[in-house]
Amino acid sequence: MKNTGRTPSGETLLRLLIFFVTALTAVSASVNLKASPKPPKTTGTESVRASAQAAKQRPADFVLTDAKVYTEDADHRIVEALAIRDGKIIFTGTAAEAAKLVGPKTKVERAGGKLVLPGLIDAHIHPMGIVDFGGCDLESKARTLAEIAAFVHACIERMHVPAGQWVAVSDWEYGGGNHADPDHPTLRAALDAASATNPIVMTGWDGHHGAYNSAALALAKNAKGEVVGYSKKTLATDFVQYKTYVGVDAGGEPTGDITDQGKLPIDSSAVGKADFEQLIKVPERLAERLSSAGITAVQDAAAGRSALGPSGLTVYDELIERGQLTFRLNMAQYYLPERFRDSSGHIDYDKLFAEADAVRQKYASNPLVRADAIKVFADGVPEANPNNVPPTLGNSPRPVPYLQPIFEKDANGMLSVKGYVDVSSPVCAYVRAKPDEYASPEAIADFIKMYGYHPGQCAISYGIPEHAPAILNEYVKRAHLAGYTVHIHSISDEAVHMAIDAIEAARAADGKDSRPDTLAHIQFATPEDVARMGRDHLYLAFTYSWIYAEPTGYDMSVVPFFNKVLGNSYEALHDPNSYHERCDYPTKTAKEAGAILVAGSDAPVLTKDPQPFVNMEFGVTRARHGLPPESPHQRLNIRDLIDAYTINGARALDRASEIGSLEVGKSGDLILVDQDILTLADEGHPEKIGDTKVLETWFMGKKVYSASQK
Repeated sequence: MKNTGRTPSGETLLRLLIFFVTALTAVSASVNLKASPKPPKTTGTESVRASAQAAKQRPADFVLTDAKVYTEDADHRIVEALAIRDGKIIFTGTAAEAAKLVGPKTKVERAGGKLVLPGLIDAHIHPMGIVDFGGCDLESKARTLAEIAAFVHACIERMHVPAGQWVAVSDWEYGGGNHADPDHPTLRAALDAASATNPIVMTGWDGHHGAYNSAALALAKNAKGEVVGYSKKTLATDFVQYKTYVGVDAGGEPTGDITDQGKLPIDSSAVGKADFEQLIKVPERLAERLSSAGITAVQDAAAGRSALGPSGLTVYDELIERGQLTFRLNMAQYYLPERFRDSSGHIDYDKLFAEADAVRQKYASNPLVRADAIKVFADGVPEANPNNVPPTLGNSPRPVPYLQPIFEKDANGMLSVKGYVDVSSPVCAYVRAKPDEYASPEAIADFIKMYGYHPGQCAISYGIPEHAPAILNEYVKRAHLAGYTVHIHSISDEAVHMAIDAIEAARAADGKDSRPDTLAHIQFATPEDVARMGRDHLYLAFTYSWIYAEPTGYDMSVVPFFNKVLGNSYEALHDPNSYHERCDYPTKTAKEAGAILVAGSDAPVLTKDPQPFVNMEFGVTRARHGLPPESPHQRLNIRDLIDAYTINGARALDRASEIGSLEVGKSGDLILVDQDILTLADEGHPEKIGDTKVLETWFMGKKVYSASQK
């Protein structure tokens, strides 16, 4: 502007002010799109002022009104309208004020009074497995061994699987059903009946349990790469290190059920390649699956490790390349430290973290993708197989030995506990000292006839950590020193204790206690460790849909091995004063202690559907429909669960400045649902929360899912 030598008029100054404010707003929006700096924390009152100020700005791109908008701000305000411009929220408040932001090109949508929530955040999920391409899916339903045999046989015929080709069966309910009969005495026998020519792998809904037929067991390779097969002989020689993970029958031969590391000698990776090849062709199905569930941000809880074969990173890269990444992605990179041993047998952590750093750097410039967490397994699983004789014990570490219950069948043919083995008795001491005397079928049969239990039940087992404690501690410490957050799978009580120890030592080493370090699952934790979680402000990724009582089903695979019980009634298995019930999924006490609750579906574990509203329901009820609750004193309220799926999840992913609430300056990530889950819970109908359907999902101000357009 030329200098006229005159003082500018008031009108000219106003125009200049508007020009510079508009220009500054545009530059700020542009910068925010590239890298969103953390805004100062605002109170609900400040948010209202900011929203009112926004009404004086240029028109919005989108206005949603006539809604019940649960903002999830510091005051948990509920407002009736919001506005978005350039992908970010510029207003939340009254419909009248929102109307002032409507211009000729503004899209206006009326929600008809329906509930609007921030986009949901799944902090522990395995996205590569959530797309359903068909196949043999047992849908986590309890079935007898005869029913499993018939189902798998029908699958093989339906899919015309050639002889010799691997067959994968998913979502096996390992904790319920599985009742034997003379023709199907073991899982191995049931799968042999399905096919004697196809190797079969049946995966439990938790991803840890597996079952194999004889054709698959025969393919097990020893450390030299020789195919020697799983058998009584090789379990005592080539595979002695896996003995804890392999179920055996009365004669010591494998029964087909194998957990965790015991599966390593059997290479069944071919089963996932077909699904992976399909997914890489249509990666948008993964994004669509998340959007349909209202999920706009996730943490891949084992990035780089894919059950489908090749690394899942290629699927994400394809989504990025196509511009179809309609969710924020955090990766918890997974590596097995023991595979980085050098020629001297020491773990080469520098080599491991060089790989992790390369992945982190690859996505460093992408505002939607981060790879700054490391996934660690502290343990496997605590479930036993009570159908085996002797029962196969859980492998998760415990501070005390697993109990040895003696089972019988009740009048309905269901397993029931009739007593316990006294493993400290002279009889058991002798069996442990002279195992060869009880190795033959005849000796075993005589022992069972005399004492009423299998001599193998004289074993004393504390379970086993996934890694040697020294490796766990060193790995977690080095992860912290390298600038990574840690995400630790820890289910059993001792594993939780070990994980907290490792995190505390890592924080002491790097002097930083503000990283959103997370424990995943936490099925059991002592009150002392719950207090430590709170003191350390750890993030806890519970899978709430796992929390329910099932006396004659899943409960029998866990509770009798932790507590001494008699029978199989709910009252016997869920005594409020028992160790199991006091330490079981401590959601409420952990929150009260100061830990931060987040949500992780663990899909495709249990189901390929991330089912966030089912998880919310179970977090409130801790019960399946028609069944009594599990440890009801740990029930949460619905607002706790919404926090877990929104603002707490954002903090766990270190994205609270971008997402997690519907506040001015944050991304326009929101969902519209078909029922008011707040009112349902407040009016005493939390069992209906799981029926909630997502009607619309918006990501960065754009509608990415509409139920009406399916």
